[in-house]
Amino acid sequence: MNRALVAAIASGALLGAGLAVSSMTDRTVVLGFLDVLGAWNPTLAFVMAGAVAVTAVGFRFVLKRPSPALGGQFHVPKNDAVDRRLLAGAAIFGVGWGLAGFCPGPALVGAAAGLVDAWIFVPAMIAGSYLAGRLAR
Repeated sequence: MNRALVAAIASGALLGAGLAVSSMTDRTVVLGFLDVLGAWNPTLAFVMAGAVAVTAVGFRFVLKRPSPALGGQFHVPKNDAVDRRLLAGAAIFGVGWGLAGFCPGPALVGAAAGLVDAWIFVPAMIAGSYLAGRLAR
């Protein structure tokens, strides 16, 4: 097995473990975070803050390298425009997240863990991704 594939599998497993340990696969935790006028649960805010801190530090070191450790080139977004398409996509994502309590990463980890709610959400997510791809053409 090549090193890039091993690194991808290890990274995915680490992300999945982090999502599970932090309870981000439990949609009630996410919905509790979004319920700012009710029984607000700040857990997601702490998870996000930790992820942003690690990313901010990590990117400073990684992007100083001439290329990724496992070859190829860095794929850093070049388009930083905030346009109608970006705002519409963010709004649709946010509404879906607020209604379901899942976003793609935690939904996939939840499905792998056998959560029934995730097994309902994942096919809908795949159908929505397919439809978005078709509409983009």
